[in-house]
Amino acid sequence: MSFNSAVGSDHSEIRKMEKTCYHSFISYIAYFSMVDYYNLRSGKTNTDKRVRMLSVMVALMSLMLPEAIAQQASPKFPPGATIQGTVLSFNGQPVSEAIVSLEKKDPPGAMKTKTDAAGTFLFSSLSTGNYRLSAGKSGLRSGTVTVITSSGNDTKRVDLLLQEAGSASASETSHTLGTQAMEFADQPNFTVAGVTDWTAVGGHGSDSVLRTSETLASETRRLKPQSKEHDITSASGDTVEEKESESSLRTRLVNAPDSFDANHRLGKLYLRTGQFSEAIQLLESAYRIDPANDGNQYDLALAYEGNGDLTEAQRRIRELLTNRQSADLHRLAGELDEKLGDSLSAVHEYEQAVKLDPSEQNYFEWGSELLLHRAVWQAQEVFHKGADAYPKSARMQIALGTALFAGALYDEAALHLCNASDLDPADPNPYIFMGKIQIAAPNYLACVEPKLARFVQQQPERSIANYLYAMSILKNPEQMQNQQALQRAEVLLTKAVTIDSKCSEAYLQLGIISASQRYFERAIDFYTKAIEADSQLADAHYRLGVAYDRIGQPAKAKQEFHLHDQIKQQQAEAIERQRREVKQFLVVQP
Repeated sequence: MSFNSAVGSDHSEIRKMEKTCYHSFISYIAYFSMVDYYNLRSGKTNTDKRVRMLSVMVALMSLMLPEAIAQQASPKFPPGATIQGTVLSFNGQPVSEAIVSLEKKDPPGAMKTKTDAAGTFLFSSLSTGNYRLSAGKSGLRSGTVTVITSSGNDTKRVDLLLQEAGSASASETSHTLGTQAMEFADQPNFTVAGVTDWTAVGGHGSDSVLRTSETLASETRRLKPQSKEHDITSASGDTVEEKESESSLRTRLVNAPDSFDANHRLGKLYLRTGQFSEAIQLLESAYRIDPANDGNQYDLALAYEGNGDLTEAQRRIRELLTNRQSADLHRLAGELDEKLGDSLSAVHEYEQAVKLDPSEQNYFEWGSELLLHRAVWQAQEVFHKGADAYPKSARMQIALGTALFAGALYDEAALHLCNASDLDPADPNPYIFMGKIQIAAPNYLACVEPKLARFVQQQPERSIANYLYAMSILKNPEQMQNQQALQRAEVLLTKAVTIDSKCSEAYLQLGIISASQRYFERAIDFYTKAIEADSQLADAHYRLGVAYDRIGQPAKAKQEFHLHDQIKQQQAEAIERQRREVKQFLVVQP
């Protein structure tokens, strides 16, 4: 493997020797110059020999100095890929003197470097392939990122966030998520061995990026099919597509109250229509008549789940799993375990479902569970496999993009979300996800803006479409000084609040634009409307305070600053509670 340190080591030694020789010559010349000056003042003139020696030395220096300067000014490195980024503390501050490690499996090799005063690091002249990147300092450690370089001039940017490693759980996380967390393999190859609380979180980037990542991970789960109707067929032979009317089924039940078929079919109809209590009564009757019918038992579990009795639903599924192994059963068991707070059992159920049936749905459920519990790199692995197996699945591309964003691979994340929007241009979800990562990412994501333009074109009356497109325009570095682009963004933001008066973020941005043009009275109006739409929008309170201060109303400014501080404190406490409720997975290599 070609690394900077290996390539540059010989050059470094040569330059060091050249500098030493150069400084020695200079010192030697200075010494003799001083001696000759003293001799001349003393009337001694026997310096011809030294003059000749100095002449020889100057001649030698004239030959060596250009080469030394050339070596020092223009070091030669072979071309190759680059991995660069920043190491950050949990509060988003850069960390200097952190040790950053880069490893490659095939061919094997490793190197380390230290971050500079700005917390940045750089590995260059890399060959193409898969790398593992991590950082650590003073008992703190980041998660390990998989970085793939695809060409000789490829440049990847990865930000690493350090986490506490002092506690037992955190130390285990540091070990299990380190350089040996996952082998490079054709199939996902890892084991979720436990959970820990949020004190061992392994996020990347600033806190706003982390919060966006958490939000999108939660929203990814809602991309699942809305229907609760699973594709299992009961032993009686009926399916979820049964269209028989309620009245005819009731008539059949009245005529044959002890009939398994009559009870089961009417119960299943109520299950499909969301009348769960009625469904339970009928399906329980069918169960008493034929307790060996797996299809009825499965439907009964769904009815209990729909009615909120998760423990009973789980018991029914466990009974079924003792008799037969089914991907559908494991998937439902995982769903129930997660709802009951047993996320460790849930992820194992989802994994087992994939092993029995590597369907798009099962890949999606497994990856979503991993992502929700901050097993970011493992979620990426599962979604990569799912996307390879189901390249036309838009939600798989969205999920993969979300996982890549969580791992600070912002450009790759954007590409997958943009691809998802091309697979299903009418689906708003890819646009919403890409718009949110465009706002949160530290760099501008080039593919996103034209896709959001299409979103507005296709759905012009959606407030969020106008807002997200406007934000992408405002973030474009090429458009920042373009007055027409600014006006276009203002038009879009104005339309967003016209469509939805509760679009607080659009009001906030209109206020920011007005304040930047020193129209503080207008900015105050927009900030006030933003707060009316969302009283917990902390940034609006802060900017309103700044605007009041600019027009000479310090009392109002002080009040808004106080409200801002209160809200930020409350939000921080709420986020902390949520993070402790969502346990983080500890992952080990099997």
